This record gives sequence, structure tokens and C-alpha cells, in this order.
Amino acid sequence: MKTNTSEKATVMELDTAARLSPGSTQTIRPTPSVETFLSQSIDSAYVSWKLQEQVFSEADLDILARFLRSNARLTQHEKVRQFEVAFSGWQGCKRSVFVNSGSSANLVLVSALKELRGWRDGDEIIVPAVTWPTTITPVLQLGLKPVFADINLNDLSFDYDRLAKHITPRTRAVFVAHLLGFPAEIPRLKDIVQGRSIDILEDCCESLGAQCDGSKVGNLGIGGTFSFYWGHHLTTIEGGMICMDNEDLYKLCLLKRSHGLARELPPQYHRAIRTAEPDLDFKFLFLTDGYNVRNTELGALMGLIQLDRLNRLIARRNRNYARFLAICKTYPDQLITVERSGMSSFCLPFLFRDREAKEECERWLSASGIETRPLISGNLLRQPFLRSYNRQGAFPNADFLHTNAFYIGNNQFVNEERLDVLDRLLARFFLNRSKHGPIEVPVNAMTKEACP
Repeated sequence: MKTNTSEKATVMELDTAARLSPGSTQTIRPTPSVETFLSQSIDSAYVSWKLQEQVFSEADLDILARFLRSNARLTQHEKVRQFEVAFSGWQGCKRSVFVNSGSSANLVLVSALKELRGWRDGDEIIVPAVTWPTTITPVLQLGLKPVFADINLNDLSFDYDRLAKHITPRTRAVFVAHLLGFPAEIPRLKDIVQGRSIDILEDCCESLGAQCDGSKVGNLGIGGTFSFYWGHHLTTIEGGMICMDNEDLYKLCLLKRSHGLARELPPQYHRAIRTAEPDLDFKFLFLTDGYNVRNTELGALMGLIQLDRLNRLIARRNRNYARFLAICKTYPDQLITVERSGMSSFCLPFLFRDREAKEECERWLSASGIETRPLISGNLLRQPFLRSYNRQGAFPNADFLHTNAFYIGNNQFVNEERLDVLDRLLARFFLNRSKHGPIEVPVNAMTKEACP
């Protein structure tokens, strides 16, 4: 509904008719202030809906404290290896390398593949226009050329129908990001690159546990990366993992994780290296360039603690998403919904058909105590460091998400009561907007959100 600015209703002026149930006509009298309105709009117990909350129980914290008291070595050691083996078993891959973030996982994977495959500076990697920046930055940092492709609005991965046009004789890989827990159609990508020497890399940092045709994402290309940041499915506070089956790629990832040191390789490789390099002290023998992106024993223990309950946590997130989807489908003229089999829900995304409605609803939910975030980068090419790659009109779906989408948190602490609150808030928002036109929420009524 289009109205003049003078006709816009403010929160203080709204008739807050509520949909207590479909077809309900019960109304609440107009409220005299923002504070009174908000107090009547949601249950006070759920004013604070964070992206993530304290995931470690008292029992978990006791385990961590005992470990700290009884272990002198906290740098990468036996627990890290134990976590890597356990995670490989859960993931269904042959090998895993634990690092200090999902971003570092991407960096190490691209660096190792460049060396393994013999990619040259200027060789091309196809990347999505919507993703977290550190899917892209390793490509730039390693002298490769990112070739940006638009996304689709069904699973938020590449626009598959137009992807082939980005392939050139210098294309070496497609770096697919499984966004927000929705698995990309990897078989379709494989059909597109079939017959060419093009690797598929998987950024699964937001989609731990998602599946495509019965296989977990991260196992479908040459290598997959995961993030264990605080707000993700599993958290080591800061952390990430690289998964692969290829033994040579595994060895390079181990080396590059820790300065390129030969001693980082499994013991069975040491004798041959000592024999080949007799004039160098094996303790400080560097086989390749590398970084220091190791994690710690404490981080590995955090991962092991949560791995046993990870499937339950994912199931909880997916139940929440199913309810969220049902709520959003109440407003098909207002909201676009994203559905994909095999998902492992990361968050609850809103895709609005109308930009103005999106902006108003985001302010409405924020003012009600629900933290919001942009849908990742939106169109990443509108960010200052990548603006030179942008082409007007070339990324319509990425531009749509940039202006018309945001998300709120989904985790094991989101329950039916919170989703009932969201249901009522949306009902009031859309009802009031249909009756009064665009809604203004004063900036000072919005909650201050902790970042990131």
C-alpha cells in the first residue's frame, strides 16, 4: 500500500488489532506510547531473543575446568587429533583438519589446492555474489581471480541456469557456498562442469549437517570447510574444519596449518622426509609456505563435548524452521519462503517482496527485542573492497537479497513459545500495515544489539 509520508502511522498511533487465531476480530485499544505498546505486543519473558545464547551447560563447564587444571599442554596436541578423527566419523569423510576459524579453513583449502593442482596467478575461481567475505578473500589473497555469479532464490546458491556462461579456459574451480543451512544442488553443478578439469570446493560454514541426495555437504567436492563460531550449529568459540578424502590434499592442509613444518605430518611420512633432507634439522624443516591457524586442545574438547548431541541440535533447529515456514506462508503476498530437502537450519530468514515492508518489519522486530542481521552480505559486490567487480544489473537476485532480506536467530533455545511470540508480532505487523500503511518505529525504541 502506497501512502504519503504525512499519512504514515507511527507505533504510538496504531490500532493494534491482533490475530489471536485465524479469523479473530478481538482488538486492543490504541496505546498511548511505544513502551506500553511493546509491553502488550510480546511476552516479557521473551523480550530478549539473541542470535545465540550460552550453549555450554554447568556440566560442560566443569569438564572444561577439570581439563584446564589437569593438563599442562593446551596448544594443539592429542585432543585436536581426537576431535579430527571423531568429526571425520560424524561427517563421513576420511580426513579432517581442525583450524582456528571457518575463514582460515577456506584460506588453507584454496592455498593447498593451488599448490596441488598447479594453479597459476590469474586463474579463475567462480564464486557466488552472496556469501561471507572470506569465501572470496582467499581467492584474492592467493593471486587468483574471482569470477562472480548471481544466486537463485530457491536454495540461495548459484543461478544454475546461467552458471555455465562464467566458465572460461582459465576456470579452475567453482567455490560453492551452502548458505543458511540450505544445501546447494551439487549434482547439478557437477553436470555443468562435466568433462572439464574444474574442482568443486564447498563452503559449508553455515550448513553443518545439511545433506544433498543422502550425502552430507562437504563430502561432495574435492574439499569442504566448516565454521565452529559461537553462533553456529557446533561451537568451539572460534574454530573451523577442513574435510577431504584426498591424501595429498590432506598432507598439504596439515603443513599449511602450521607454518609448513614437516613435523606436522603423520609419523609414517617422517623417515622419507629426513632421508630427502639430511642437512636440515627435522624440528624446523619447512616443506611449503604456510600460516599459523592452529586451534587448541581446549577448543577440541569443546567440539568433542557437543559432537555427541549435534544431531539433536540440528533436529531442533529444523523443527523450529518448519514452524517458522508455516508462519511465513500465512503471508504469501508479502514473504518469499525458502524450502530445501536435506537442510540444516542456520537461522530464520525473511525475504520480503516489498523493500519498504522489509525495513519496517526489521525495525518492528528489533524494537520488540529480537536481534536481526542482514542476509549475510547481501550483494557482496556492493561492499567497498569488491565494488570494482560490480556491474549494474548483472546480479538481480543478489541485489534483491541486499535490499529485501534479513534474518533472526535459530538455535536450540528457540522453542514454541518464542515462535508463538513471533507469530503474534507478525500478525500485528501485517494487520496494522494493511490498515494504516507504512509503519514508523522510532529509532530510540530499537534495542541495542551485540555484534557480531
